[in-house]
Amino acid sequence: MKSRIALSLLFLAATTAFAQSGAQKSFDQLKSLSGNWEGKDDQGKALSVSFRDTAGGSALMSEIHGTGPEHMISMFHLDGPDRLLLTHYCGVGNQPRMVATTSPDGKTITFNFLDATNLATPDAGHMQRVVITILDPNHHTEEWTFQDHDKQMKKLFDLKRTELAQK
Repeated sequence: MKSRIALSLLFLAATTAFAQSGAQKSFDQLKSLSGNWEGKDDQGKALSVSFRDTAGGSALMSEIHGTGPEHMISMFHLDGPDRLLLTHYCGVGNQPRMVATTSPDGKTITFNFLDATNLATPDAGHMQRVVITILDPNHHTEEWTFQDHDKQMKKLFDLKRTELAQK
């Protein structure tokens, strides 16, 4: 009997050790975006986005190549096993941090404002929310919400993997 209990506990511990957290799954899903993307925003303006692993695979960098305030960098990384964060280096000069939640199907990862550095006042303009929806391996959307006092402005990017970067 004792050996059965010990074996069951060992199996349970091994299963738990190999189980991947939801945050890790979401991070891996984001890492699948590595490469170059082109598309348009909701006003038909062309832009490109690149994703690449960095820091030994512990971070993912997204760079939006646009003109003016649309040229920005975001870094995705885990904060412990159960929390996925995004730090956005914004064109307005602040750095909001956002924490992820993931849809049940794993295709939509929503980042909501947590805190920020270099934010003059709590209601000063900053990125408030980012929603990344992975439609298929070569197509995703990004919805960016900027909040300035009580006013919200949204931008939607519809992006397709460039042919050179297709997996």
